[in-house]
Amino acid sequence: MASAGSGACVALPASPFKVASVSTLRDVIAAHADLSVEASEHLHRLAAEWQLLSDLSFADLLLWVPVRTGDGYVCIAQVRPTTGATSYDDDQVGKIVSARSAAHIDVAYRRGVISRGKERVWHGEGSARHEAVPVRRRDRNTVIAVVVRDTNLSDYKNPSHLETNYLKTADYLVRMLADGGFPPPLLPGEPTTAPRIGDGLVRLGEDGLVRYASPNALSAYRRMGVTGILSGENLAELTRGLINETSQGKDAARRIVSALEGGTPRRKEFEARGAVVLMRALPLRPDGKGAGALVLVRDVTEVRRLDRELVTKDATIREIHHRVKNNLQTVAALLRLQARRVGVPQARAALEESVRRVSSIALVHETLSRSSDEAVAFDAIVDEVASMAVDVAATESKVNLRRHGSFGILPSELATPLVMVLNELIQNAVEHGYMPGQHGEVVIEVERKDDCFRVTVCDDGRGLPSGFRIDATQRLGLQIVHTLATGELRGQIDLHNRDGGGTEAVLTFEIG
Repeated sequence: MASAGSGACVALPASPFKVASVSTLRDVIAAHADLSVEASEHLHRLAAEWQLLSDLSFADLLLWVPVRTGDGYVCIAQVRPTTGATSYDDDQVGKIVSARSAAHIDVAYRRGVISRGKERVWHGEGSARHEAVPVRRRDRNTVIAVVVRDTNLSDYKNPSHLETNYLKTADYLVRMLADGGFPPPLLPGEPTTAPRIGDGLVRLGEDGLVRYASPNALSAYRRMGVTGILSGENLAELTRGLINETSQGKDAARRIVSALEGGTPRRKEFEARGAVVLMRALPLRPDGKGAGALVLVRDVTEVRRLDRELVTKDATIREIHHRVKNNLQTVAALLRLQARRVGVPQARAALEESVRRVSSIALVHETLSRSSDEAVAFDAIVDEVASMAVDVAATESKVNLRRHGSFGILPSELATPLVMVLNELIQNAVEHGYMPGQHGEVVIEVERKDDCFRVTVCDDGRGLPSGFRIDATQRLGLQIVHTLATGELRGQIDLHNRDGGGTEAVLTFEIG
């Protein structure tokens, strides 16, 4: 393999550079390079997967492509290892270097070979080793980019057994990167996260036998029922025998065998003896020749237990809201029956007001019973409450109601007091703002800026009596409004006559 001259490697940090004004991979490509859609998508896929290669290499990875104008390269992506020290304290994305000052990148791109620097490169007080790897698309021989692997040598020591196996696996993947075999193709709907190297790694030989298993991988298999060591075991057969369901065991074995044959099966969770393990198998085929497979495993038993608990709690909370809604509707029905039997008009009106108040609270619980969290889409609740108020007043006066603006999603602890406040304000406007048979309009205006709300309920009716003060009113409905607005909503309420006639109620409050 070709090597760049030592002078080129030493000169790289000292070369002048420019920094792009954008930082995302797509934007840097658009600003500085000419790449086909297919090449760009391949590099996006690489950037989604190369944390694996960085961690196995204990090295920084920098992705370089030729600049659109001039003789040089621009760094479009960077990843640091989670398993070792980085070679760069600063971000390299957007950096542009000339081909002359970065000979190792130029050699890898133009000749299509892996180029390794012979001498250390110094970054401040630390040193690193450069390795430039050409990037090809699968089934394409054209080089579209270069990945530079920079290994920090400041803390260099003889590698441990784990590090030796990580580095050997990384070398396989680097060679696959150069011939288009890495990254693996993206399967529809498959995430690009977990399991990671630190979760658990098993390297298989061509025969499917375990050559190396990291401590975390061994722990995951111990949870599944393995009592001995994994080295030398046929992982596909071993895994099939551990999994509870026969069909699931065969599926796990099939996925491992598929990777050994060059396939890229989906990652999947399997359960064995109460343990849940997420498994991902990747082929190792440097230079297009089978060299085994890489199996990543992660013990997600505790995560799934918590998930099941959350699902159970969510279902319980929704059931509670459903039962509260049913109980409130029962109370409202009983109050309605009682109102029909009362002969005193004032008592009947008080009971009917109670029915409307209870029904408005029931609406909130009905919405929460259908929701997966403790938040509600409040607009639908307000519209229904307003519709009920207008229907009640239809026999006495003809009032239209409009809403401008949106409340959006509100937490349940605010939804209940807010719906009661709006119910009272709308009801007050409809019932007391107009004479029997009079036409009118009630408007709800919602202004929201971040978590701050200003809600106005206004009508064009007869207005408030002289000297009215909401904090001194004897009306129960307005007393409820004042108490809830200043108490549970921790806001302010102002009720006054409008210029030109009518009444305006202004409620201000914040979420948080």
